[in-house]
Amino acid sequence: MKRLFCILLCALTSIASWADIYKYTDKNGVTTYTNIKPEKNSKAELIISGPQPTEPAPAAREKKSATKASSPTNFPKVDNQTQLQRDQKRKELLMNELAQEKQALESAKQSYEEAQNIPEVYKGANGKTFRNVAKYEEKLRLIDAEIQAHERNIELLNKELNL
Repeated sequence: MKRLFCILLCALTSIASWADIYKYTDKNGVTTYTNIKPEKNSKAELIISGPQPTEPAPAAREKKSATKASSPTNFPKVDNQTQLQRDQKRKELLMNELAQEKQALESAKQSYEEAQNIPEVYKGANGKTFRNVAKYEEKLRLIDAEIQAHERNIELLNKELNL
């Protein structure tokens, strides 16, 4: 019985670090310890009180208004002409990048065509020539991945330029 009481006491003290502990006796005379507050009609005694929150509950967030907030007074402003110049410069840069990607794509496609016609081979110990199929397929896979990357870049640049 002492052992059970010690275990119960240890359990109660460990639980006490995060919860309130209540003790009550039901109509059959059974004493129960719990961290759940019993119903209002039963007589429960608060044995151990858990930690009380030291900070107040967070306040409800305010909803942002649907209107756009104005910029601070010291926020730098750009006139329309300057913004148009910036937009034009950006468009020129994107067009140059698009042209470079198209050239790189054509170069990668040409490399793929050439690689298809040149098999990978190695010489064996007895001087015979053998095909290295794995190396050939890997070479083609790498060039194909490069082609796909250039195609994706072209697609994204066209999307950015609204073409």
